[in-house]
Order: sequence, then structure tokens, then C-alpha cells
Amino acid sequence: MTIDAKTPDEYIEKLPVERKEAVTKLRDTVKNNLPKGFEECINYKMIGFVVPHTLYPDGYHCNPKLPLPFINIASQKNFIALYHSGIYADTKLHDWFVGAYPKHVKTKLDMGKSCIRFKNTNTIPYELIAELCQKMTPQEWIALYEKNIKRS
Repeated sequence: MTIDAKTPDEYIEKLPVERKEAVTKLRDTVKNNLPKGFEECINYKMIGFVVPHTLYPDGYHCNPKLPLPFINIASQKNFIALYHSGIYADTKLHDWFVGAYPKHVKTKLDMGKSCIRFKNTNTIPYELIAELCQKMTPQEWIALYEKNIKRS
């Protein structure tokens, strides 16, 4: 499910009615809990939270014209997805999240390398997502990205 939008508000306006509330609440949870320095935008046709070029001029190694991505939110065909690059790059953060998830949600965690999939909008663990968002500053993400991901 691809949504062409120029702003996060426009993205949400174009969502099916049954997804708007959950995506809005997920977006607000991320916005209200990320440390200062990240910026919200549309990137890769999703709602994105990135390290702007003003903090990290090198940008994303795959396309340096783009800011360094950190979190994305997308409404996919069969689920709502939260993509968190820190979970992919930091084993301790990943393990913390996987361990904490069952304390918040009774259903099994559906997760890829950086993608957390929510098929049921009623079981999105907003409090856990809020805590996850608070765990990494832009500076910490840049250092981790340069150490573990960026190709020289």
C-alpha cells in the first residue's frame, strides 16, 4: 500500500478510515517521545523521523541527499508497520524490546529486522513504543550508524 503524500498530515488524510486513529496515535507517540533533534517528514512514501542534514550533513549512505532515517511509520496492505533502525543496529535494544513486548501485548510479536508489524490496531503497545523512542538520541544513532551500518 503506497500513499503519495507530501506531508505527514496528508499521509494520514489519505489513509483508510479504519487506520487513521491508530496511525495518528502511533505518530503522536513517536513525536512526543523522541529526543530533540529528530525531524518528522515524509521519506520513502512513509511518515519518517530522521536526523536532518543540519545535524548529520553526510546523510544516508544509500542516498546522501536524503537525511539519515531513524523511524518510519507506514500503513501496509495487511498491517501497520513501525520501522526502527536502532533495533536493527543495536542488539541490546533489540533484545530489550523483544523481552518487554510480552509484558504489554498478549499476542505474539511479529517483527523483522527493523520492522514491527501490527495486524490488530487494538494491540499496538503505545507505552512500549514511547519507551523505545526515548532510548536513543540523534547523536547516539549517528554513532551507532557510523559504527555498524555506514559503508565507507
